[in-house]
Amino acid sequence: MEIKPSKFERVCVFCGSSSGKKSSYQEAAIDLGNELVERRIDLVYGGGSVGLMGHVSQAVHHGGRNVLGIIPKSLVSEEITGVTVGEMKTVSNMHQRKAEMAKQADAFIALPGGYGTLEELLEVITYAQLGIHRKPVGLLNVDGYYNCLLSFIDKAVDEGFISATARGIIVSAPTAKELFTKLEEYVPEIDELSSKLIWEEVDRPNYVPESGVTT
Repeated sequence: MEIKPSKFERVCVFCGSSSGKKSSYQEAAIDLGNELVERRIDLVYGGGSVGLMGHVSQAVHHGGRNVLGIIPKSLVSEEITGVTVGEMKTVSNMHQRKAEMAKQADAFIALPGGYGTLEELLEVITYAQLGIHRKPVGLLNVDGYYNCLLSFIDKAVDEGFISATARGIIVSAPTAKELFTKLEEYVPEIDELSSKLIWEEVDRPNYVPESGVTT
């Protein structure tokens, strides 16, 4: 069955610079890359060519789609090994990296990863809650990798720290194909703030929103 053209032109993928212990993580990264190619979607990601970063970027590049890597100058020598895949853009720091990835993407997907992946994922979720963007956020929950995180979030909802509406920001599925089906159907329920916050403003040192909104 032929897949309809996606409403997304470019998707940002957060993932580990390690491949993880299970081969299923690597297979999922390649499958996600192939799914992007099949749906004619380009990739924006953190710029590394090792670990799951390498698997997903190489799959997209080999499939003929554009790959844009965003990486801070200070991390180039540590994160990039081998042949650079696609277009590489260097920025000054981590804040600029995240802001640039977000600006370039129409949606976000997190593969399994560690602290860095979680930090990037939770930022885009928080910014969706604040109304800074209305882009879908997806978890590729390979072999239940994110089950504990989802359980924590559900606990936070039960305890009154996250609203039921904000819980709906996160879309999850065990396979790339299922996840894309959900992301394509996603409709944000949280309105944009009247203050029109943007990444660059929020990332300024000591910045406090005029609206006084907190998380």
